[in-house]
Amino acid sequence: MLYDFEKDQERVFDKLASKMRQIDPHLTFEFGPKTDAGREFVISADGIKASFPAVTTLVSAAPRLTRWQVTAFRPRRSPINLIELKGIKADPRDIQFSLIDNGRNIGVYLFFPGYNEQNNAWKEIGYLLLDEALGEFDVETKVGPIGFFSLDQPENQERFPLADLPALFDRHVLTLQRRSGIPPLQPN
Repeated sequence: MLYDFEKDQERVFDKLASKMRQIDPHLTFEFGPKTDAGREFVISADGIKASFPAVTTLVSAAPRLTRWQVTAFRPRRSPINLIELKGIKADPRDIQFSLIDNGRNIGVYLFFPGYNEQNNAWKEIGYLLLDEALGEFDVETKVGPIGFFSLDQPENQERFPLADLPALFDRHVLTLQRRSGIPPLQPN
């Protein structure tokens, strides 16, 4: 039923979401496309750090199945996908970022064309793009302050194309860890 969910997607997703909410109300999921290797099933805490233990417990309890890859937390995606939500399209090619390093943690500011802080959809889009670029686990455990702004905001920090975020962020995190002597966190 899950492997071929497209045959009755709404019913299958409703049933699966209901079962996952019984475990934790924040759990959500994603399916990858069918490939020769099978299909990926991502279990996410929907960016809620308090729900991380439910994700790791559920993934560790998953049986090994030949056609499935069960993944804990939304992984990094390359290339970063276009996000369309509530009538807004956010194309990663049009988005810039700045890294904010205060010596203890690394913050990320995203700059969008057409950004409107009164529209809450931008915040959802921003977090989904960060999950795409850095992965859900890293966003919740390694990113400090996060801000979303219009592309025409005055430039106080150097900006880069969103596609460069994973590599630059990882370099900054590694530098901070070396300075502090703190070992990196890893998902279970």
